[in-house]
Amino acid sequence: MMHPILIHLAAVDSTQAFLKRHPELGFCAVLADHQTAGVGRQGNRWESAAGAGLWLSVALPPPELPPGLVMQRAMAAAAHALDPSGQVLGLKWPNDLVAWQDGRLRKVGGILGEQVGGRLILGLGVNLSEAPDLPGRPIPPASLKELGLEAPSRPKLASRITRSFSHLDGYHQPAFFWPEPGAPIRWEAGQGTCLGWEPDGRLKVATASGIHRISAGEVTGLG
Repeated sequence: MMHPILIHLAAVDSTQAFLKRHPELGFCAVLADHQTAGVGRQGNRWESAAGAGLWLSVALPPPELPPGLVMQRAMAAAAHALDPSGQVLGLKWPNDLVAWQDGRLRKVGGILGEQVGGRLILGLGVNLSEAPDLPGRPIPPASLKELGLEAPSRPKLASRITRSFSHLDGYHQPAFFWPEPGAPIRWEAGQGTCLGWEPDGRLKVATASGIHRISAGEVTGLG
């Protein structure tokens, strides 16, 4: 498919909301210098300091892949664009970009995926030069700069990621996956031990009641 046209806005409530309001734009990408009402998964507010990060949404034809696998492929594509060596950024199930720093997991960014009409809208937020101060988070935020990674200009990076999102049939290997098999995990509906990431994007978990395969829609928190 042709690569979506990139629209660059100085400010917007959120790139995701903008694309949802404008179906007439078809398949395209929107980059914003600043978001006034950025959102994360489950409607959580995403802090978006002006010029400090990458705020991008891309509207695409829905690929013929399970929804969970679409998210994994998109996460891996974004990680590769931000960390081409594949040595730093990992994937936290179901939709976060993370890294280890001083023995602690840190969140660098996250991805949203929504199918609206005949379009898949992928939204990506990444802390580039600085991260917001969010006390009490089990996985605190970090920026690429803190991790020693240098990104190209935001328009160039947005174009690179948009191209990658347009080819989710390919796959890039991230530095690591979390949780890894054997890791204890807890989420809103229970707790257990991770047994691995399933090929369709679900997480395989052993609990006191047996083996379960959970999809991203079943969790509002994972720690």
